Amino acid sequence: MTYIRPAFRHPQLPLNKLGLPVSYYEGALSTLCAGCGHDSISAGIIQACWELNIQPHHVAKLSGIGCSSKTPTYFLSNSHGFNSVHGRMPSVATGAYLANRDLLYIGVSGDGDSASIGMGQFAHVIRRNVNMVYVVMNNGCYGLTKGQDSATADIGSISKSGSVNQFQGIDLASLAIELGATFVAQSFSGDKDQLVPLIKAAIKHPGFALINVVSPCVTFNNNPGSTKSYQFVREHHAMTSKMDYVPEMKTISTSYHEGNNQEIELHDGSTIQLHKLSPDWNPEDRVSAILALKQAAAKQEVLTGLLFIEPETKALHQILGTTESPLNTLTESSLCPGNKELLELNKSWR
Repeated sequence: MTYIRPAFRHPQLPLNKLGLPVSYYEGALSTLCAGCGHDSISAGIIQACWELNIQPHHVAKLSGIGCSSKTPTYFLSNSHGFNSVHGRMPSVATGAYLANRDLLYIGVSGDGDSASIGMGQFAHVIRRNVNMVYVVMNNGCYGLTKGQDSATADIGSISKSGSVNQFQGIDLASLAIELGATFVAQSFSGDKDQLVPLIKAAIKHPGFALINVVSPCVTFNNNPGSTKSYQFVREHHAMTSKMDYVPEMKTISTSYHEGNNQEIELHDGSTIQLHKLSPDWNPEDRVSAILALKQAAAKQEVLTGLLFIEPETKALHQILGTTESPLNTLTESSLCPGNKELLELNKSWR
């Protein structure tokens, strides 16, 4: 099936302070499953960048491998982009940031990309406090390889194949706080009212900013115990052959007040519990944030909002004491000052 996006845009669409419509911040048409939460996150990035009046060509998008890592194609088509290998996006982002500190770096990853093969990279990009927005599109499964449990899948969850996950899931938000991240937030892909402000805050933060977003997979988050699961339908209906069909589903969205719980029904009929932080939450207390995440996990809740922020922080360039000029703009005269300076430098180390 071929989808063609209409080129027409209403001439009176609102413009930001740069005189650009939100359509200028869009990308290619998404090829993800209809209703995928990842598309809602892409829309949130588009909206945040448009509202902040960011020039798209001042943005560098980076990703690894997975459904989530396809999404940079779907937003900010007028920006720079690099799709790296599985789990290695953080090191590519670090190198790009060291070369050119003037760009805004948005890294997109998935729960497999960050919590499995890329766990070591995830830890070190936090440790180095690379000035970037790190978005994890977390659906608890490997959508590109038929929905096996990922490392963030909750213990006791049932995969599409019917196997029960017997391992504790990795909580990326609490792990990031423990590793020393200076900005950690958590959200739900369908809560645009919360997600967009969090993305804007992460963009403005002068250091590493993690946003862990629960993003339901419309194809592989089906509980075989549900009467609406593909497995149940196959067992109770006559058919000529076994074929997978991904139906078009509506994007799951919600809106609720701070301090409240919200039960979200997923496409398969199963539910998740969200709890939005209250307005009087202190996001500058690292220990309190970790404790709150653990307490929420014990009640099988997903705690959403700005979990932790360290306002005064030094990003990697400040830690290393590099020049304020982007390294990729330095000339030979700056990089090779001459024999006299080299002799003085060598002398200082004796």
